[in-house]
Amino acid sequence: MKWIDSLDIALCLLETFPDVDPQQVRFTDLFDWVIALEGFDDDPEHCNERILEAIQSHWIEEY
Repeated sequence: MKWIDSLDIALCLLETFPDVDPQQVRFTDLFDWVIALEGFDDDPEHCNERILEAIQSHWIEEY
């Protein structure tokens, strides 16, 4: 997965953290969790707030 795969990342986060309310997740934690996901393979330097917002938004929709 790459940073552009925000929906796939959100679905993986939902599976990995089923009891976490995505509305309560800080971007610093979200960033750390994403780069630790199995199958995630992108440069951490390519992340920005807009990308994290997209991931969190998808996660909220699927939650």
